[in-house]
Amino acid sequence: MNKTAIKNFAIWARNKLIADIQYRAGLMGITADGIKDPLPQSTGTMEFYDIGTSEPYAISGDAIPQRKKLVEVIRKKENDSNYATAYKYILEEVAYTWFNRLIAIRFMEVNDYLPSHIRVLSSESGKIEPDLVTTPFDAELTFTSAEEETVLRLKTENKLDELFRLLFIKQCNALNEILPALFEKTSDYTELLLNLSVVDREGVVYHLTHDIPEQDFDITHPDENGEIPGQVEIIGWLYQYYNTELNEQVYDGTMSKSKIPQELLPAATTIYTPDWAVRYMVENSLGRIFIDKRKEQGVFADGRGLDEMTWDEVEAKRIANEEEIARQMGWKYYLPEAAQTQEVRQQLDEIQKQSEYKDVRDIKVIDPCMGSGHILVYAFDVLMQMYENDGYSQRDAAQCILENNLFGLDIDERAAQLAYFAVMMKARQYNRRIFSRGIQPHVYAIAESNDIDAYTRDYFANNDPKLKAALDSIIQDLHDAKEYGSILTVAPVDFAALYARMDEVQNDISLHRESALNTILPLIRVAEALAQQYDVVVTNPPYLGSSRFSPLLDKYVKENYADVKSDLSMVMYQAAINNFSKRCGFISFITTSSWMFLSSFEKLRDYLSHAATLYNLVDFGTELFDGKVGHNPIVSWVTRKAHVDYKMTAIRLVDYCYSRRDEKEPEFFNLKNRYTAQQSNFSKIPGSPVAYWVGSATLLAFSNQTIGEISEPRMGLTTGNNDYYLRFWFEVSVYAIGFHHNRESAKTSGLKWFPYNKGGEYRKWYGNQEYIVDWQNDGYEMQTKMHPDGNRIWAHNFNLEYNFKKHLTWNDLTSGSVSFRAFDDGFLFDSSAAVAFIPENHYLFALAYLNTKFVNELSKLLNPTMHFKLGDFSKLPYWEAEKSVVEQFAMSNIKISANDWDSYETSWDFQRHPLIRSISRLADAYAAWKDECEQHFLQLKANEEELNCIFIDIYGLQDELTPEVADKDVTVHRIFDTKDDVPESMQGSSYVRTKRDEIVSLLSYAVGCMFGRYSLDVEGLVYAGGDFNSKYCRWIRQFGDRANEEIDENGNLIHGGWAGSSIWEYDGVRRDGKWVASSYPPDTDGILPITDEEYLEDDIVSRLCGWLKAVYGADTLEENLDFIAGALGGKGNSSREIIRSYFLKDFFKDHCKTYQKRPIYWLFDSGKQNGFKALIYLHRYTQDTIGNLRVDYLHKMQRVYESEINRMQDMIDHSQNAREVAASTKRKEKLQKQLKECRDYDEMIAHLALSRIELDLDDGVKVNYEKIQTASDGKKYAVLAKI
Repeated sequence: MNKTAIKNFAIWARNKLIADIQYRAGLMGITADGIKDPLPQSTGTMEFYDIGTSEPYAISGDAIPQRKKLVEVIRKKENDSNYATAYKYILEEVAYTWFNRLIAIRFMEVNDYLPSHIRVLSSESGKIEPDLVTTPFDAELTFTSAEEETVLRLKTENKLDELFRLLFIKQCNALNEILPALFEKTSDYTELLLNLSVVDREGVVYHLTHDIPEQDFDITHPDENGEIPGQVEIIGWLYQYYNTELNEQVYDGTMSKSKIPQELLPAATTIYTPDWAVRYMVENSLGRIFIDKRKEQGVFADGRGLDEMTWDEVEAKRIANEEEIARQMGWKYYLPEAAQTQEVRQQLDEIQKQSEYKDVRDIKVIDPCMGSGHILVYAFDVLMQMYENDGYSQRDAAQCILENNLFGLDIDERAAQLAYFAVMMKARQYNRRIFSRGIQPHVYAIAESNDIDAYTRDYFANNDPKLKAALDSIIQDLHDAKEYGSILTVAPVDFAALYARMDEVQNDISLHRESALNTILPLIRVAEALAQQYDVVVTNPPYLGSSRFSPLLDKYVKENYADVKSDLSMVMYQAAINNFSKRCGFISFITTSSWMFLSSFEKLRDYLSHAATLYNLVDFGTELFDGKVGHNPIVSWVTRKAHVDYKMTAIRLVDYCYSRRDEKEPEFFNLKNRYTAQQSNFSKIPGSPVAYWVGSATLLAFSNQTIGEISEPRMGLTTGNNDYYLRFWFEVSVYAIGFHHNRESAKTSGLKWFPYNKGGEYRKWYGNQEYIVDWQNDGYEMQTKMHPDGNRIWAHNFNLEYNFKKHLTWNDLTSGSVSFRAFDDGFLFDSSAAVAFIPENHYLFALAYLNTKFVNELSKLLNPTMHFKLGDFSKLPYWEAEKSVVEQFAMSNIKISANDWDSYETSWDFQRHPLIRSISRLADAYAAWKDECEQHFLQLKANEEELNCIFIDIYGLQDELTPEVADKDVTVHRIFDTKDDVPESMQGSSYVRTKRDEIVSLLSYAVGCMFGRYSLDVEGLVYAGGDFNSKYCRWIRQFGDRANEEIDENGNLIHGGWAGSSIWEYDGVRRDGKWVASSYPPDTDGILPITDEEYLEDDIVSRLCGWLKAVYGADTLEENLDFIAGALGGKGNSSREIIRSYFLKDFFKDHCKTYQKRPIYWLFDSGKQNGFKALIYLHRYTQDTIGNLRVDYLHKMQRVYESEINRMQDMIDHSQNAREVAASTKRKEKLQKQLKECRDYDEMIAHLALSRIELDLDDGVKVNYEKIQTASDGKKYAVLAKI
């Protein structure tokens, strides 16, 4: 089946139909802007509408009352919402109606199910003109003489589209006789708005018959496995894909967080269930009823009695019987019961006696959220097999199934139409005469009673108080029913009496007859379906969180389903158990797996543990479904409404996702994915999660102490305004940050910023120390600042007694695996960083234990969502053993991880770039660093595996876990020369770096040295705020050894100096309280120009060459430049050109990535011509920086360009070489563009330079980046590169 073609067509067809219908409505004065009255010249038989052309648009005959009805329907809907919503909804509904009819007729014509056997949309010969248009009078349609004349006239005049529209509507009306729920009589506004063409190759009919292969509609066509599926699966896919854009609007668009209104609820909850999942659900519920009745047959066929066999033998024979029966029936997805104890088997036998069906006609099956009917269609097939097994013919069985067995409900009327059609087509497959028998399935759209008028109600009640009471009960129960759907509870009434009265109404001639048939009969049918109970309930319910419930739905759920109120799918499950299922009935659902684990469903799990039995379960993991919902983990399971201490069967497919999603179905049959679990064991785990895969040793672990008993887990601070209170540490002056404080010393320090634990990426042992928080004066401002609503303090969770204390931390939001890190004294902590305060004597042992595979598995068990909460942490079992060995490993792992974290400049403990070594060749330095990282990686991995071994022994997990740690889960960096060298084992890791990454990092460090942030002569951060002259001085060469006697600690001369020395080179740096000569002086004015050619002797490439000489020596400069260029890649005729190109195009991008969009080196950028670029260092910025940049660099570059342009012109004028002239002309044009760009840029820079803008580092990069580009008059000038 070509799902891509189906999807593309359905999405396109929806928009095309809506556009065509809007066009038709617009011709009659009905537009998105409002409804126009007819023009004054209109009469009772002819109405005119202004459409902006010389002649108005005219309608007559039936079109006039049809338009009137359309206006009435829109106005009625407008009363419930507004005109724009009403207009959109009604026209969308009309489009949906015609879409359903089109695909239904297409399905019927391909399978030759049309009564006339004449194709309506296509031709068997392949011509564009449909056979119905070619031979209309052979189609068994009833024509009046006037209609016959019209048909002949249109054929003669070759008006094929007009003729097709007439015949298509005629055919739809004829199909009303056999399929009334889908093909309602169309003499209403839906007919008025139909706008179809068979000639137009851009029309819906042409695309339907040409885009989707005909074989996809053919029920006799074999699938990819060579089997004949014989079902109408394509109807379901068309239904889902038609709603794709509405579904995306609800989940990804403007409504992604809004309440879902009634009219969008179907689109919000549209999910088409894959066929094999449907088969699992039906075979293990409806199919189980059949097998349960037969599974004991033959157990004692060899003549031995129960006392002559072991119980294991008895159970093995029963299991073999189940498997054989399922094989004979072709039920591939049926799961036989696990071996049970003799006591449980006796209880099951008793349940079987109470619930066993006598006649297959007695079995009732419902899908209360049927969508397009996929589940009902497969249930039909299974029921057919059951009937045939009992001796029925297919023809009689099909009729019996429609009359007795199958029931379906849906809140969406159009989906219900498709389900109705699908079931009828399935019946037609088995019974060629089913259409002529007038039998209709029990498949209904939810009907509500809001519009039942008193006259119709009284007419139907016919002065019978019992009838009136019954009808009033239904009317009350179904008020606003479309808000609630199948979760409604409907009181049983005397439905037989109601149907008897309806038979009388059918034969009546009252004025109220039609109203009663159209309004009361649907209510009775829906009420009966909701009120009766079923042997089997199978459904894929709507998935919707309570935050998106409409107010009415939210109120109803809270009042009637309080234990499962947070999720609509589980509300439906509770309704299935309470309302739909008979005692001992089977309930089969497919939903997200949250109910199995989340605390919000613990009451439901407790209820199931004593009132129901989980028979089996398939844990699909993610990517079972398409679209956004496919990212959710999905589970399907079968419950029986009777409780025994049952051993359930489960299949675990959670590893088969993303690139392996196509393996899910084949892996269903792999026995290694199959588990058995005693339902009563779930209660041994805190919260009673449905942890079917957990072994006995894990269960035993929960019988002792928990980590919550030796720790104090705390949720951190919520500031209420992170942009105001938080910064990355590198944004502010380092002297404003208080490191290593306790609460009291922080309070008295006068400092504003303090280290802040905010979670971060997946990282074990150490790291993610990058944020700071404004906690000046013990956080006085944060503790007192009111929320904008004025009713509360904005921030909360201050944790005053815990701040600045040593702790362990993990991320509340995980990426599939949980990771724990050590945080020393001196930090506050955020709500996104869950923390635990653990006594010192447990600290290292706990950290080691928490980073084991065992705890990672337990975290998924306790909460398999993207979160790992404090409560989940507290439930972790905790035993101590081999403490000293474990603590040694923990200390080693912290050290390795801290070394890795501190090797990069975003760490505040960064000392020196790791490629700076006593080696002259950069290639050798890189090789040494790469090897060092590899050794750290291998050591950490070995340590973690050894810890896994220790804890596997402590908890006796040898049969449940292996100690191996995947390479991708080791959280220190590993370096590869190129991305192509990264092995499969590291795919998905965030700790892969390449040679290019290391060189980019080195260049960033070099730029830091150029700005004075770092120095080759001093470890760690040298300058990041404050007085630059207290870190660097200018007179080392003048004073030599006497420098510290002549220069004070602030970099000033003690005995006076020389005129003009303020612009001398910074040749000295402060180290250990003394001035020493600088190996590489920082840039004097803190401005680094970047040019596309070597115009300036102090541009960034020239400065880099000087830096490389200082680090590695002059002899290896060219070799080292080549190594850098080779690692960077890119175009250029030399290493310098490649490096220059990198600084021009990529340096700032890489810098922004490294500094998480909070760059500290800012790029002044004139535009695409690269006319002018220069870097400045935020912390060295002064009010004169922009002025200096303009005068000393921008103006200089303009003069350079002017000179070069003149030089090129001179070459053009005097050169005799044509190539030289062409090259000079081309370069001149480029230079002219650059000059113009610089002059335009100069105009902007001038405003900012004259404004002498002052920055406050405490404001952070985000604010200051805007401030520096805003002149004193408030006008903004985009002079910096975009972040």
